[in-house]
Amino acid sequence: MKTITKHYIDGEFVESHGREVMDIVNPTNGKVIAHETLADEEDTRRAIAAAKRAFGSFGRTSKEERMEVLRRLHRAVSARTDDLTKMMVEEYGGVVQFASLIVQAGANVFLAAEKALHELSLTRSWGKTTVTMEPVGVAGLISPWNANAFFLCMKLASAVAAGCTVVMKPSELSALQTRVWLECIHEAKLPKGVCNVVSGRGDVVGAELVRNPDVAKISFTGSAAVGRSIMRDGAATMKRITLELGGKSPNILLDDADLKKAIPNAFIIGFLNSGQACVAGTRLLVPKSRFAEVKQAIINTVSSFPVGDPANPKSFIGPMVNQKQYQRVQSYIRKGIEEGADVLVGGEGHPTGLESGYFVKPTVFVNVTNDMTIAREEIFGPVLSVITYENEEDAIRIANDTEYGLHAYVSGTDIPRARRVASQLLAGRVAINGMLDDQQAPFGGFKNSGFGREFGTYGIEAFLEPRAILE
Repeated sequence: MKTITKHYIDGEFVESHGREVMDIVNPTNGKVIAHETLADEEDTRRAIAAAKRAFGSFGRTSKEERMEVLRRLHRAVSARTDDLTKMMVEEYGGVVQFASLIVQAGANVFLAAEKALHELSLTRSWGKTTVTMEPVGVAGLISPWNANAFFLCMKLASAVAAGCTVVMKPSELSALQTRVWLECIHEAKLPKGVCNVVSGRGDVVGAELVRNPDVAKISFTGSAAVGRSIMRDGAATMKRITLELGGKSPNILLDDADLKKAIPNAFIIGFLNSGQACVAGTRLLVPKSRFAEVKQAIINTVSSFPVGDPANPKSFIGPMVNQKQYQRVQSYIRKGIEEGADVLVGGEGHPTGLESGYFVKPTVFVNVTNDMTIAREEIFGPVLSVITYENEEDAIRIANDTEYGLHAYVSGTDIPRARRVASQLLAGRVAINGMLDDQQAPFGGFKNSGFGREFGTYGIEAFLEPRAILE
């Protein structure tokens, strides 16, 4: 049984002032595997004070000095990707084939930030005017549980590239992953106080970061409800805020789509990270003329995306993160049935042989209308809703008829046409024919999916303020 009692403040592992202890449960079997002592407001204030002290010097470092820090971070995290993957599988239930990719992507984001910083002009001049891009100060970085190492790396990379010092609040559900990640950060030998990490509850640690006047910036990834509270409470101290919130992403299958490719891609997009992904394409929009073909293709393909032990490389879908999330997903499956949608595959309950963990049957609903709850709300589990449309204009209308706008997908063989459709979708990113990524491209959402952008120069600029000097 592992016990975690320390946070990372001012370059050292220090005992928690907070006394609340939380059990860490392996979602594959429901067994307690660790105990974590959570941070309180005092731990958070100590971390903020350390970051404030460090900003006095780190905020004046050169672009080249910060690029070297990013390279050290990349080397340190890259050296522990196997350990981070193992912890993600054990503590979170992430399937190993996804966990290994997302952990490596987290390590690589430091090099992507280095490249972006190299290309970003921090000084602009005309006539007798000079504008410099200055780091905003201490940044509070709040990350979720569904891809812990990746989000920690992504947020830290942009903040450090900008010259900010940080206090990070990872999810308290990710204690074991965070501990390994912190050992990487310690190995990278950042200047003391540049990166401070306190693990605790959002209503304790997160709330202190949002209200503390010494924190200039909040970057948050999580639910829309919490995002709205951060906006409201952060206004009291004029926080700069970036919010990456939920999604209900559409995946439009155009009538010329090759179903042999498009349906497997739809499962990858919809069931990515066991469906616990803000970018998951959980609304599959298909032309009525091909509805029968699509249903049969789904039935023929679903067995290629098995649910099972996340440590098994053949598993594509693992357990939900905890019992609460399992029950949440079950409630949505019941709601879909109650509102008149038909279960094509899956349904309520545990998959056969996986009753001891928080496993959900991968579920596909058909005959879904866009006003149903399962088509409106983010479920965060392996539940896919198939919605039919009449023509291209109808597909675009349905796709955009949502309060979210984080991601969207278009599948079709006529690429110019797919691009034309993509250009009409209200989403921060639109991918054509697959699950695609570019760590230099902006990532963030329209509407209730938040505002501000992460990745590349866009992510770094979110931690900068322009200062003009006129002669």
